[in-house]
Amino acid sequence: MPARRETSVRVTVIGGGIAGSSLAYFLARGGAQVTLVDAGEHTASHVPAALLNPVRGQSGQVDAQALAGLTATWALLDELSAAGFVVPHGREGVLRPLPDEKTRRKFERHLPAELPHEWRDPADCLPADRPLAPGWHAALWLPTGGWVDGRAFCTALQQASGAEMVRGRAVQRGDEWLLQNGEDLSPLNRHPSTIIHCGGSIGSTWAGETRTHRMGTMLLLDRAPTASPLSFGAYLSPTAEGGALGGTFEAPHPAWQEPALPFASLHWLLGKGTALTSLRGLQVTGRWTGSRLSGLRAGQDEAGHWHLSGLSSKGFLLGPLLARELAEQVLNGQKESKQGDASASHPR
Repeated sequence: MPARRETSVRVTVIGGGIAGSSLAYFLARGGAQVTLVDAGEHTASHVPAALLNPVRGQSGQVDAQALAGLTATWALLDELSAAGFVVPHGREGVLRPLPDEKTRRKFERHLPAELPHEWRDPADCLPADRPLAPGWHAALWLPTGGWVDGRAFCTALQQASGAEMVRGRAVQRGDEWLLQNGEDLSPLNRHPSTIIHCGGSIGSTWAGETRTHRMGTMLLLDRAPTASPLSFGAYLSPTAEGGALGGTFEAPHPAWQEPALPFASLHWLLGKGTALTSLRGLQVTGRWTGSRLSGLRAGQDEAGHWHLSGLSSKGFLLGPLLARELAEQVLNGQKESKQGDASASHPR
């Protein structure tokens, strides 16, 4: 793991999902004294199988930072593995079957030349014991894609950062951040520090923000349906303990909602999974539900508050990259501020 620099910068990161955990890691590696505040409730980043898929949706959109983000996430996993942290993940690629020629043309228009990919015959894509379901027109193979266990990834980043962990809800009252434990409220930071809000759906609600939330549910399976993830409409993926079929996405909502079991959506999800490949012989062992927060905020707002939130479904694709960039901004800004203070204290 790269050596850390030493600084006197203090930073409080709110939220222990992939954004906050990555930010804590990069800030600490840059020498900051980091406090990570996390309630440990309804953490969407603890998804059992987060896809690292640069080609998004049913039109094949590729984010401008997708390739850099994918490289940054794999590099971060390599650093953690080299340091002895165990984060279940797979780099066997991602297969995206497409239903017709029109969809293939959409994907082709969006594919950057530098993204490794290969077009394959759907009949030859998967092992004979569980082939791709019939009816697909083409299949896009993305060899640099994969999946990662979200909870293990976040936990490893937090431990590797050495950040002081504080359990509790961070709530905002005007410009003041308070730590809530039960009925008790206390000032969040006992020492002057930069505060960066990385809360997800529930964290943004506690902060009093008006954002867009979208609940999703994943079915957990007793074993992996295929060696590598399949994705179109829904996705099938290996997990650390079996497999997963995800995910339903309920209608966007202006406020966070308590997780519920969406029976109608689960029926839809099973149909989407069957359209990808046979589910025969697989057993559903449980479910996982989380809420995504949309509307990316990365950097300082007009009031001077720092944010890294609203990554939606791109948390594991872009989160580490954006966290690294934001950590550099904060550390460089603090360094320049201290140099300015020193110059003012010692005029020529």
